[in-house]
This record gives sequence, C-alpha cells and structure tokens, in this order.
Amino acid sequence: MAAGPVSWLFGRPYLRDLCCPFRWSPDGSRRGGTTFPVFSDPKAGRALNARLDHRNPLVFDTHELGRRPGALQRLSRSVAAPKDLGIDGVIGVPEGTPVELQLRLESVMDGVLVTGTARSTAKGECVRCLEPLERELEADFQEMFSYPEADDRGRSKKADPADSADDEDEEITPLEDGLFDLEPVLRDAVVLALPMQPVCREDCAGLCSECGIRLDDEPGHHHDAVDARWAALQGLVGTGQVGEKDNVDGAEPGVDEKQEK
Repeated sequence: MAAGPVSWLFGRPYLRDLCCPFRWSPDGSRRGGTTFPVFSDPKAGRALNARLDHRNPLVFDTHELGRRPGALQRLSRSVAAPKDLGIDGVIGVPEGTPVELQLRLESVMDGVLVTGTARSTAKGECVRCLEPLERELEADFQEMFSYPEADDRGRSKKADPADSADDEDEEITPLEDGLFDLEPVLRDAVVLALPMQPVCREDCAGLCSECGIRLDDEPGHHHDAVDARWAALQGLVGTGQVGEKDNVDGAEPGVDEKQEK
C-alpha cells in the first residue's frame, strides 16, 4: 500500500526535523526544544549553516576581485595538504606536505570562475613489487562558484528558464559572503591526477609468485616446474626410500628363479 501524506512527510529526515518539537543530538539522544534542522553538504563535507573560516588556508576571498564581468585576479599560495588527500590505501599526498597552488579568478555574470593548478609530491607503493615510491603531482582544475542570488544551477534568477535547460544536471557551489572553499575541488582534482595502479618502473617485474622475492633484485630467479602427479615421488627421492625400494624389487626376481628350480 502506498504511503500516505503523513508517512511520506515523516519519512524525510529534514521534514521530520521541521515538524517534531525535539532536537536530535549527534550522539542520537533527543533533547527538548524547537530548533532548525542542520542540512549537510556532502560535497563540502560540512553543515550548510556552518560559516566558512577565512583563516582556513584553502578558503579564498573574492571581495577584492569585484563583480565586474571580465575582472581577473591571480593568486599563489602554499598550503599544507589536508588529511586523506589522494586514493586511500594506494597513493596520496601525506598530510602536512606543502601543496603549491596557482589560481586564476575570473568574474563572470553569475559568479566567479576559478581555474588553477596544484603541485605537490605524492607517496605510495608499487602495486607490483610493493616498494615505496614518490611521484611529482600536478593537478589542474576548474570550478564555478555562483553568487548568492543565482539559482541552484548558478544561473541568475532573472535569466530565462529556457536558457538554463542544458545545465539542469550541473552542480555549482555558491559563494558564502564572498568566500569559497577550495578543498573539495582540490580533492577531486588530485584523485583524478593520481594513477590508480602506481608502479616504481614501467618494466617492474614484480614479485615471485612462489616465494615472494623481488624479481628485479634477482633477474635469474626461477623455480623448477614439477608435475603435480610426480610431486609425491620427488619427496621420496630426498629420503632415499626410492633406492631402497629398487634394491628390494631387484632381489625378488632371484628368489623366484630359485623357487622355480
């Protein structure tokens, strides 16, 4: 049976928070009193009602740029890499490593277009031989940050809706008091610039599948292939049991000859 209007309403967490006279704490406990719900922004990784901190090195101010279309501003900044910058468990920029940013801010009709490059050193391990490796990282990115009066697609609210039909799937982050947070953009750019399967050398031979030794350290390393059907006999050769059995087998014909005579 389809859910009624009431169940549908209370099935939405954000609508439930608006209607219920309780405030839910992060630990799951319920507190009395009416409050506004806190919506989270998965792209920014923070609550929407949390204001940007201008002291954050990855937060940039656009007030100096102004709103005149065509205005340009170039910025250079060295920041410490945030935690978990890269591909988890494969390769990434260690936390605290310097990241050099070169940014170009351009004022357009509906916001600020940010184009830039991030340079740093990524560390990981070779997927073939598991040896540590380092790679010079250069990640390019471009992001549009819309003005507050722009709609969800970054278009001006005064614009013709027909003009924005092609941009329905675009997601543009709004400016907050003239500030924008570059960290989500930086994370996406770094992941795209890093190799999914890093290797120390293109011709890395990897590890021996039998004993795990690094093949580049011993180029002639190999194991003699043994037919599985003869594996049991190979074990007997080392103990000498095969030779003893041959001697016994060789004596039996002589005994049989005497018995025949």
